[in-house]
Amino acid sequence: MKTKLSIVTTLYQSASYINEFHARASDTARQLVGDEFEIVLVNDGSPDDSLELAIKLTEQDPHVVVVDLSRNFGHHKAMMTGLAHAKGELVFLVDCDLEEEPEWLPRFNQQMVRERCDVVYGIQVERKGGIFEKASGAAFYKIFRKLTGINQPDNIVTARLMTQRYVRALLSHRERELNIGSLWIVTGFKQTAHSVSKHSTSPTTYTFSRKLSHLVNAITSFSSVPLVYTFYSGLLISISALIFISYLFLRYFFISSPPSGYTSLIASIWFFSGLIIFFLGVQGIYLSKIFSEVKQRPYTIIREIHQKQIQGN
Repeated sequence: MKTKLSIVTTLYQSASYINEFHARASDTARQLVGDEFEIVLVNDGSPDDSLELAIKLTEQDPHVVVVDLSRNFGHHKAMMTGLAHAKGELVFLVDCDLEEEPEWLPRFNQQMVRERCDVVYGIQVERKGGIFEKASGAAFYKIFRKLTGINQPDNIVTARLMTQRYVRALLSHRERELNIGSLWIVTGFKQTAHSVSKHSTSPTTYTFSRKLSHLVNAITSFSSVPLVYTFYSGLLISISALIFISYLFLRYFFISSPPSGYTSLIASIWFFSGLIIFFLGVQGIYLSKIFSEVKQRPYTIIREIHQKQIQGN
């Protein structure tokens, strides 16, 4: 059977959403391409019964493909694995928690045809969440753009409709430390935004510590600017130290005033010791990324693929 459309999503604590998502995604796909579609569900080591429910769907619906990962590898890596198994001429990537609606698909497709582009991606009209979540989200995008030079749009969401040639290009990236949002941008092709409004069906799993970790990973994966800043900071500190030492020599030999100030000395030691540890930490992050990349481990491991075989194919 020819596949015109693939709908790809990941499963993690998704048991309460999966059946409704399947029904709504199937109805939307049929309106667009008839029966020439597939729904690829990637189980990212979900601790609930998402996998069991997904396997039941494969027994009832031959359009459903379940890719069961051997453990939890993370949202970004699970999405890339799902895209690698998508066979459709068009690929619609979307979260299954129904905060992003499967019914967005026809609007995305209309815009893709109208603008003759390879990607239509969703951006939130207004970021959901409280003041802190909105502020931290805005800060993330500003810092990321400043340090990497990658013009990633604010409030981008998972939902996006892509051509198969764009998906193949996206999958050609071989990073083990994935930041898929940035890869979407650097892959290129003509991409256009579509304004959407997300629903709040579940509390966010992105805590402040996870956001901070995500920011550090994103910046160090796409920019060497922190290392450049480290060099110039060290150079500035060295020059200022030489100037201060010269000043002390002048006072000692020409003014006969010996240097004093035990408190300022200790404060300086603490300050510069902290800077040294910080700079070593920045370099250590880059070294750890090199260590991870050179091992060339697969970013996910598939335990099993579940799909009902259609007789005669």
